[in-house]
Amino acid sequence: MAPPLSLTIQVKDPDWADLPAALDDAAALGVEIAELPLHALDVIVGGRIQDRRLADVRRICAGRGLGYVLHGHLGINLMEDPFRVPLHLEVLRANIAAAAALECRNLVIHSGFVPTVQSAGIEAAFDRQREHLSRMGDVARDHGVTLCVENIFEFTGIKATALPGRLAKELRAIAHPNVMATFDISHGWLHCGQWGVDFLEEARALAPLSRHLHLHDSFGRPNDFWTYSVTEALAFGIGDLHLPMGWGSIPWDSLAEACTWPDDLVADVEVNHRYRSAFPEAIAASRAWAARLQLAPAPFALAAE
Repeated sequence: MAPPLSLTIQVKDPDWADLPAALDDAAALGVEIAELPLHALDVIVGGRIQDRRLADVRRICAGRGLGYVLHGHLGINLMEDPFRVPLHLEVLRANIAAAAALECRNLVIHSGFVPTVQSAGIEAAFDRQREHLSRMGDVARDHGVTLCVENIFEFTGIKATALPGRLAKELRAIAHPNVMATFDISHGWLHCGQWGVDFLEEARALAPLSRHLHLHDSFGRPNDFWTYSVTEALAFGIGDLHLPMGWGSIPWDSLAEACTWPDDLVADVEVNHRYRSAFPEAIAASRAWAARLQLAPAPFALAAE
């Protein structure tokens, strides 16, 4: 059985005037789930939920025939300096509570990152992240939510973050059923391109832990030289372009053949809204690709390897 398809929702109005139409659009496009952008909803202030505002968002989402998942705040970073981590944990707790209130089964948060320093500093940051993810996994479990940790890439060139295979290693060490992965496939393609490592090998490691996917395309070329605009970056094929599947150079066929994925996977189409005219094409391509995936029960018998 193919995994359900989700669509990332864009919200620009701070009072969500554009949210109802965006949800109606997602439903009309035929997806089963909408990925809500908590990072754009202005319902958490200073680490605390504004209950009335969250209730308003819940009311807008109700009765539309869609399931929901939630993309949390992008600034959450559990590899931060120790004196900052308590604030990040406070915001993450509020994210988990918001996900539960909105009946979102998955909460996407980004993998941590640190400035490029000597290896001892980077490894200490990974130690912090493992400790805090394990504890927050218990909080997520108590709320009926799974934390889905998304691989990112070295978007400034001066920050260290986990390649897909390293993220898989971290999650297996945590071995918590409520701490899984969001595999952003294009991010992985870009990150592997930065380091010159084998993308399919990295993907095979992370795929079995990936309860959530972000599907969009790119060319695996870092945005490491100047261009005038997004249109110019598109012309050169550089950076995190969020293109419809098939527009870039990700080896989608090989990826489908090489990997095994959890059988409770959600596949989210995260295409840039500047390509709205191509959404039907992107959703059709993503659905056909997702239907080819090899699914198996999510591992945690494998965590002790």
